[in-house]
Amino acid sequence: MAPGNLTQVTEFMLMGVSDRPGLQIPLFCVFLVIYGLTVAGNVGIITLTNVDAQLQTPMYFFLRHLAIINLGNSTVIAPKMLVNFLATKKTISYYGCAAQLGGFLVFIMAEIFMLAAMAYDRYVAICNPLLYTVVVSPQTCLLLASLTYLYSLTTALTVSSCVFSVSYCSSNVINHFYCDNVPLLALSCSETYNPETAVFTFSGTNLFFSIIIVLTSYFNIALAILRMRSSEGRWKAFSTCASHMMAVTVFYGTLLFMYLQPSTNHSLDTNKMASDFYMLVIPMLNPLIYSLRNKDVKDALKRFLDNPCHSLKIV
Repeated sequence: MAPGNLTQVTEFMLMGVSDRPGLQIPLFCVFLVIYGLTVAGNVGIITLTNVDAQLQTPMYFFLRHLAIINLGNSTVIAPKMLVNFLATKKTISYYGCAAQLGGFLVFIMAEIFMLAAMAYDRYVAICNPLLYTVVVSPQTCLLLASLTYLYSLTTALTVSSCVFSVSYCSSNVINHFYCDNVPLLALSCSETYNPETAVFTFSGTNLFFSIIIVLTSYFNIALAILRMRSSEGRWKAFSTCASHMMAVTVFYGTLLFMYLQPSTNHSLDTNKMASDFYMLVIPMLNPLIYSLRNKDVKDALKRFLDNPCHSLKIV
C-alpha cells in the first residue's frame, strides 16, 4: 500500500471473548457475577484490614494493597468488556485503548511485586521472628508499597509509550477483549522490533526477579519449618503462609503457562483464556483464599457484622 493511502486509526474494534452472537448474553451474565464478586470481596478485604484493630499488622497491610490492586486490575478491564457484550459496535477510542493498556500494566506489575513483598514479609516473620517488628516496620511497609506503585507506573508509561509509538493504519480489529500489547503490535503497519523488545525485556525481567524473590523467600521458609522440632510449631508456621502460597501458585502458574508455551502451541485464543483467568478470575479468588483459610480475617468479619462500630480501630 502506498504511504499516501495510509489512514491513521482513531479507534479500535475489540473482538471480545467470543464472536458468537448466541453467547454474548450468557457471557455477560457470567462475567457480571465474577466482577460483582470481585468488587464485593476486595472491598470487604480493604474495609476489614483498614478498620479492624486486630488486623493492623504488616501482613494485612500488604493484603489490603493486594486487594486494591486486584480491584483496580479488574475495573480497568471488566466494565468495558461487559458493555461490549451488549453493544452492536464493540469499539474503543485510540486514547481509551492507550489508557486501558497503561492501567492494565500498572496493576499487573504492581501485583507481581506486591506478591513478592508479601513473600518477603512471611520470610522475616518465620525465619527472624524476634526482628520482625524492626525489619518489617510500618515505615518499611509504606516504602515497599510506594516503590511498587512508582516502579509499576514507570514501567507502564514506558511500555505503553513504546507500543503506541508505532503507526496503526487500515486494520483496527483487536483479537482480544481488551487492549493488550501483543494483539495491538500485530496490527501495526510500521516496524515493531523496538516495542516488541521493550515488552519482552520488561515482562521477562520483572517476572524473573519477582519469582526469584518469592522462591528464595519460600526456600528459606521451608528450611526454617523443617528445623522446627515441634509438629505444632511447624503447622502454625506453615498455616501463616499457606494462603499466600496458594495465591502465588495460581497467579505465577497462569503467567508462566501463558508466556512459556512453545510458539507452535501459542495462540491468541489461549492468550484470551489465560488473560480471563489472571485478570478477572484470580482477583475474585484472592479474597476467598485469604478469608476462607484465615482465622483472623474470619474473626474480623464476624466482629464487624456483629458490631460495626465496636470493631473500628482507634485512630
